[in-house]
Amino acid sequence: MSGPDDVPPDLLAPVRAACLALPEVREEAAWEGVRWQVRRRTFAHLLTIVGGRPQAFARAAGTDGPVTVLMLRSSGPELEVLRAGGPPFFPAPWGPDVVGMVLGPSVDWAEVGELVTESFLVRAPRALREAVERLLPGE
Repeated sequence: MSGPDDVPPDLLAPVRAACLALPEVREEAAWEGVRWQVRRRTFAHLLTIVGGRPQAFARAAGTDGPVTVLMLRSSGPELEVLRAGGPPFFPAPWGPDVVGMVLGPSVDWAEVGELVTESFLVRAPRALREAVERLLPGE
């Protein structure tokens, strides 16, 4: 088992900040990397692929690494665009609403923040989802 120490700090810090800005979020070490949950439902998972491990993630991302990936949830037309759009995004075979994103050197952190929020909205209970949606611009 690994944890937050296995993820580059310069990638962990902004993802952590985006996740923990949302209500009732809990961070914990995952079987690989670190994950964030809302009421025991994972909505973001950050991990590093090195030497083709973990295998399922390396296969999904199409790389043996080293690379750090952020796994998220999405829905509707946005999910289809992300899953079909190609790099830095890739589809994940273990969930119909799961998409991965390779966090490269030119990552758009504003986009990551939006994707983290969208993922939270997919997994959060209705009351929390509605509370967050009321705070979003244009909502």
